[in-house]
Amino acid sequence: MDTLSRDSNSSSNILSYVGVGAGVLALILSGVALAKLSPLQKTVAAHDAEIPRIATVEGELRAATAKSESDNKALRQGVQDALNQLGEQIGTLRGQVTKVEEAMKAKAAAPAGKAGAAPTGVLNADGTYSIAPGDTLAKIARKFAVKLDAIEAENPGLNPAHLKVGQKIRVPKK
Repeated sequence: MDTLSRDSNSSSNILSYVGVGAGVLALILSGVALAKLSPLQKTVAAHDAEIPRIATVEGELRAATAKSESDNKALRQGVQDALNQLGEQIGTLRGQVTKVEEAMKAKAAAPAGKAGAAPTGVLNADGTYSIAPGDTLAKIARKFAVKLDAIEAENPGLNPAHLKVGQKIRVPKK
């Protein structure tokens, strides 16, 4: 029995040492864990303090975004209104330019204001007649009591559909 008790004592001793070693290892690991836990708790506490600020910043950002969208909409509407007004003004100017061009064409076609130019609507001394606005060959024939065919015969190549103000034609004598 002596050998048996020696073997069991030695086995108990090994188990004791293993138990003590495991306990020491557990103590060391728990110390390391505590050392790591302290800075981690400080970091979590700092983040906990930042969470309300993040919510505030998020609210401010949403408000700024809404204002920006509203401002952009107002700006787009203002630009569109300005472009519409500009289009209307351009249309008005085009109409005025067209009227000026027509007046210039009429003035160029009827050089009534120039020195030496015969007035329109009257028979000149040389037997020519200067076409007046609204004249037709039929009106001229009635005005001077001559036949329309006689006016056409006196002016070969004359196109009655293209009479111009100030244009001279020959009117036959009665």
